[in-house]
Amino acid sequence: MAETLQQLLRERAHDDSAAIRQGDRSWTWREHVADASAVAAALLGLADRDRPMHVGTLLGNSPDMLAMMAAGALGGFTLCGINTTRRGAGLVGDVRRAECQLLVTDAEHRPLLDGLDLDGVRVLDTSTEEWAALVAGAGPLTPYREVGATDTFMMIFTSGTSGDPKAVQVNHLMVLFSGLNLQGRFELGPDDVCYVAMPLFHSNAVVAGWSPAVCAGATIVPARFSASGFLADVRRYGVTYMNYVGKPLAYVLATPEQPDDADNTLRVAFGNEASDRDIDEFSRRFGCAVWDGFGSTELAVIITREPGTPPGSIGKGFDGVAIYDAETVAECEVAEFDADGRLVNADRAVGELVNTTGAGYFSGYYNDQAANDERMRHGMYWSGDLAYRDADGWIYLAGRTADWMRVDGENLAAAPIERVLQRLPVVNRVAVYAVPDEQVGDQVMAAMVLQDGATLEPVELERFLATQPDLSPNAWPRFVRLAPDLPSTATNKVLKRELAAQGPTAGDGQLWVREARGTAYVREVTIPA
Repeated sequence: MAETLQQLLRERAHDDSAAIRQGDRSWTWREHVADASAVAAALLGLADRDRPMHVGTLLGNSPDMLAMMAAGALGGFTLCGINTTRRGAGLVGDVRRAECQLLVTDAEHRPLLDGLDLDGVRVLDTSTEEWAALVAGAGPLTPYREVGATDTFMMIFTSGTSGDPKAVQVNHLMVLFSGLNLQGRFELGPDDVCYVAMPLFHSNAVVAGWSPAVCAGATIVPARFSASGFLADVRRYGVTYMNYVGKPLAYVLATPEQPDDADNTLRVAFGNEASDRDIDEFSRRFGCAVWDGFGSTELAVIITREPGTPPGSIGKGFDGVAIYDAETVAECEVAEFDADGRLVNADRAVGELVNTTGAGYFSGYYNDQAANDERMRHGMYWSGDLAYRDADGWIYLAGRTADWMRVDGENLAAAPIERVLQRLPVVNRVAVYAVPDEQVGDQVMAAMVLQDGATLEPVELERFLATQPDLSPNAWPRFVRLAPDLPSTATNKVLKRELAAQGPTAGDGQLWVREARGTAYVREVTIPA
């Protein structure tokens, strides 16, 4: 059995089954491996062996990006996935932080580099005759190295939802382990078609989309995510498996339902961060199984749903996963609930998700010792995610460590409030975050995006909140914004820091305000788009 992606792709070199389909074109695995080998040979021929063998990619989900990923594995060098939504100084900073000596882009993304100081970085454009000649003239591939399981395959930048992105060193073992696990779990094989519409510069697409397809010898369909075009793509290519992260299920569900939506080939959707309602509704509407888990880019804390997972829970953790108080460095108490299901010991039950056994598959951030020290404390990995665990071991997310709020003397976490608001059928997406109280502490604010064509009146929200027995009175949002959209990363994660920075009165949409001690919402102002 292959122990590295380099070995696995070599095994595909004589496979004539379909590897890639896009539009009217297709490539067999034999063709794909040959193309990637030529790309790897061409890049190694240009490289300065006295510098780190790091090659950046500024590419979308395309056959070129897939060729670069395979080239990195086969060539034994480190691929650095540059986020295509980054701009200016941030983009340059990522390229330099990863110490890329070569940067591969295309006609679509090349303009993003105009005017930027990339001295010392050679930029290559896959849409040019220069690139075609370079690859065509490459000789046989002599890898930079025969890689080991713990050698770095890619550098993948974190989403940056709570700070500047950091370059995670993702090794061959981590990607291969995930791919083999998902291939076996969902019985993927050469007849399957894997739809990869999450950005391939991010871990979800690599470990949950690309890797299981490579392990199975399945067909990969690289795509740009489109809620309106999703079902048409599934039918066109005969998609049987898809991966997601963040809110894509919600985006698709916001499109008008058709009576024949379940008439498609999709068998499994696997990802993380979908709400319980979206999981159930997507499964019903499109006639497929939806499996949602938890995992960060670092893949140091892994939590999976199992049959019987209660509503609101993300499942149970792998060995070593625990919830600790960052100040006392002790495990938090088991969560206790009152007769209405309300968490009554949040102060003692909510803590940070950790891996008590160490770093797991996390190989560290590149060129960022301070961030590594922050993650690895007391011999454990600290995720930055808040959670609590019930008496049966089921884990519930409570948000990021920045999602703690102190409202009228009560500690509140954002995620449980979001789960309550998601019960409103007219709500498509919601983000809960803290804004400063006029005197001391915080107030709860919620930004909500409604389903297409749906409406919501203040009195309807009041009635709904009053019937939620597990919602603390202090957790009623003081401010509610009905927004046309929420700011998000390229991986569909809501940028709460941008919302919080706007405060209650800035941003698009309609603002409602509740009196400090009341339950009635007043429509304060319509904020122009």
